[in-house]
Amino acid sequence: MFINDALAQTSATAAQQGSVFATVVQLALIFLIFYLLLIRPQQKRIKQHEALLAAIKKGDQVITGGGIFAKVINADNPLELTVEIAPNLEVRVSRASIRDVILPETTLNVSGNIEKNKAANSNKKNKK
Repeated sequence: MFINDALAQTSATAAQQGSVFATVVQLALIFLIFYLLLIRPQQKRIKQHEALLAAIKKGDQVITGGGIFAKVINADNPLELTVEIAPNLEVRVSRASIRDVILPETTLNVSGNIEKNKAANSNKKNKK
């Protein structure tokens, strides 16, 4: 009678240890998946944005976090920028509030497309 009870207890303990190991492996796999799909790409984006902020110089066109397009007038201070948001209207903004830097090629392409559209529209009006 005592031998059967002892065997039953050892098999139950082994089953519990196996399930604990399986649980730890599952949790490790879930953490690995979260790291690869969420944490690592977010850290990469943060590093790229910090490099973008550090590379801002005088004359760059930027977009602030509030969606304001501005031209950088002074970029000497590592914490803030002086930007011009309208002719003769300069504002100090935090460097961290800059969302993006507008590349000159982008603005040229947009203005070129606008001029082409205006020319096409004027040709249509002349034909009527």
